[in-house]
Amino acid sequence: MKHAFTQVDVFTDAPLRGNPLAVVHGADGWTDAQMQTFARWTNLSETTFLSRPTTPDADYRVRIFTPGGELPFAGHPTLGSCHAWLEQGGVPRRDGRVVQECGVGQVQIRRDGARAAFAAPPSRREDVDPALLAKVLAALGVTPAQVRAAQWLDNGPKWLGLLLDDAASVLRVEPDHAALKSLAKVGLVGAHSSGDTQYELRAFAAPIGVAEDPVTGSLNASVAQWLIGAGVAPARYVASQGTRLDRAGRVYIESDGDTLWVGGHSVTCIRGELTL
Repeated sequence: MKHAFTQVDVFTDAPLRGNPLAVVHGADGWTDAQMQTFARWTNLSETTFLSRPTTPDADYRVRIFTPGGELPFAGHPTLGSCHAWLEQGGVPRRDGRVVQECGVGQVQIRRDGARAAFAAPPSRREDVDPALLAKVLAALGVTPAQVRAAQWLDNGPKWLGLLLDDAASVLRVEPDHAALKSLAKVGLVGAHSSGDTQYELRAFAAPIGVAEDPVTGSLNASVAQWLIGAGVAPARYVASQGTRLDRAGRVYIESDGDTLWVGGHSVTCIRGELTL
């Protein structure tokens, strides 16, 4: 059987500078095992499979797989899948809005010129056990004095979020990925004092087989909800991610009333057809 295939670079307007995503179109007949096998084969942080929605309110359904398993939601697969679906001829039911069906339910996506932004799902937060935090800091090579705050962040993917003293500390981290694998997925954030972005993020996801994710929409969403809610971050800002991986990811955050929008550009790098 032949399927349209798209490989998209997300959170960038320049190819090869963001986070790549593989998108399989028309995957209605695929089994869970086939999706997982293909996601392992692409060896990207995420691969998505688009199919007809199961509810009349949604425009399409997406299932999101990492090399190690399925996710109920993820940010860069949401924007990249929407970009690929529209490029493949998808027509939204509503002007200017796309509704995606995924594991966490329906996700609203708005189009803002050349960018798109998703409405972040609710994020649950929990305190971090001090003993676990000490082990994570040791695996990161980060001292307690560098940590301004720590919080579990969960909007589908669950991250241990660490606010460090500044962006330079975030960029200096050299993690022990083997140690992190048995501990947690970790997201780091630190403020820039100047430049075109206000925050720097890094995402270490060793427990799901991804040492460092280039640009992570779900983490940026949870971090923004956390920091804006705590009065630490402004209601609008731009975050950079992927710097240590020679990427130039840009994530546009906007808090609008009760909705947090997480946006960015997407650009298609590969269009083709796959046969299985």
